[in-house]
This record gives sequence, structure tokens and C-alpha cells, in this order.
Amino acid sequence: MAPEDPRLLVSTDWLERHLSDPDLRVLDASWYLPGSDRDPKAEYEAAHVPGARFFDIDDMSDQRSELPHMAPPVEKFMSRCRAMGVGDGHQVVVYDGSGMFSAARVWWLFRLMGKEDVAVLDGGLPKWQAEGRPVEDMPPIVRDRHMTVRRQAHMVRDVTQVSEASKLRDTEILDARAPARFRGEEPEPREGLRSGHIPGSKNVHYRTLLNDDGTMRDPDALRATFEAAGVDLSKPAITSCGSGVTAAILSLALERIGKQDHSLYDGSWTEWGQFPTLPVATGDD
Repeated sequence: MAPEDPRLLVSTDWLERHLSDPDLRVLDASWYLPGSDRDPKAEYEAAHVPGARFFDIDDMSDQRSELPHMAPPVEKFMSRCRAMGVGDGHQVVVYDGSGMFSAARVWWLFRLMGKEDVAVLDGGLPKWQAEGRPVEDMPPIVRDRHMTVRRQAHMVRDVTQVSEASKLRDTEILDARAPARFRGEEPEPREGLRSGHIPGSKNVHYRTLLNDDGTMRDPDALRATFEAAGVDLSKPAITSCGSGVTAAILSLALERIGKQDHSLYDGSWTEWGQFPTLPVATGDD
């Protein structure tokens, strides 16, 4: 893999070496699609990386919105993090139970809140356990620490901004969903949504950015994958998916190849697909 980057991606070796660091905070951010028949909280309680806190993506959201797990208000983010014992000066490492699925969403959320000392565990809990590394079922001892937040508004986009980008074609809109969903050939996992994609968007299925073991591909391979999907990397990018979770994997990959002019469409297809006044494209166009 590329050199360790505590602001982006770290290996299982790196995490085990640093587990006893007093300012390390590990977060289990497991989350699964509706209908997956998996309970992330129960799995966390059965086995997690030593000292890990459970980060509930659905709870750490804007409850005023009808859309799922939208980014929370700054005050809620601060209070929930303090309750987990996460604050200023901590190095945060996030993982999930799929290898690389929902952890990147939490990485992006911390970055949105102006926190840069946060990384995703490459390969997640499956790789950690496959290598025989330690797990525990005990909750951690939590000590409160103050958190300062400076929201980075440029890292998130709303439906109006995405609609404008779709019309002007001056920004690449990248869709992380599976090709059949992008083309409108398969129904969405959430009821009531149309099938298809945002006009002008490019399909970069998040799994094409990963190796078989759930680790992220090296920067050269990532760049080649984006280019093979027809993405013009000289343009700013907006990442999207079904509900703003796997879009963050694309954001992480863009950051890994050194591209910083990217943002995430938080409402993603759950928002776009429910409004009949918004245009929908199907097929590969």
C-alpha cells in the first residue's frame, strides 16, 4: 500500500502498533444497507478492536431531515463526540465490519467538521480479524474531552448545487452505486425512488476502487479507474451514491490521489430519486 497517512488511510499493522497511544481513539462505524439482516451495534458488542467506541451513523445525523443520516448540526456532532470521549488532539481511526463501506462516511464527516487527524483502517475489521489481531467485547472507559469544530461548507453540496452542476457540466458528478442501479436496470433498496442517475454523472462503483480484501487500491490504480470511467480529473468533483455513505469512499480515493477540489452530495439518490421534477437519466448516458 501507499505510505501510512494518519489523515487518510492506515494499515492494520499501524493501528496495532499505536493501540496503546493515549491520544488514539478508534471508532467502529459499521452500518449496513436496509435488508442486509445485520445488526452493527450487536456485532460491535460481540467483538471490536480494543478500546473502540461505537459510532452510530443514524444517530449522529440531522434528525430534522426526512432523509437518512444527513450530516448533523455542529452542536450535535460536538456533544456526541464528547460523549464518546473524542475531542481535540485525538488521532481518530475509523473502521467498519464490511472492510471498506461506511467508515469512509465518518472520515468525511470529521473532515466536514474541520477535524483532519482522522484515518480509515484499510481493510477494516474483516482484515483485522483475519490476521488474528486482538478483539474484545468490553465497552471502553470514556473520559470527556473538549472538541472544537469548524465546519467546512465547501465539502458538502445540496440538491440545488448538484442540479446546477448537472446542467452546466463544469463539475464531474461521480456516482458510487452499482452499475445496474446507475443504469436504472435494478430497483433501489429504498421504496418510492425512481431508477436511474443524475444526468451527466459518471458511474464509479465504489468496489472498483478496492482490492479483494477490502483494502483501497494504490494511487496509480485509483487514478486509472477514475479515468477509465470517463472522469475528467481536472474538473471539480461531487461524489454521490444512494444515501451519502459509499460516496465517501470515492471522496477518500480522490483525496488519496491528491485531488482536493471535491465535495459530497449528502442527499444523494435518496433525495434526487424521490422528486419527480428532477430529471433522471438511464442507461450509460
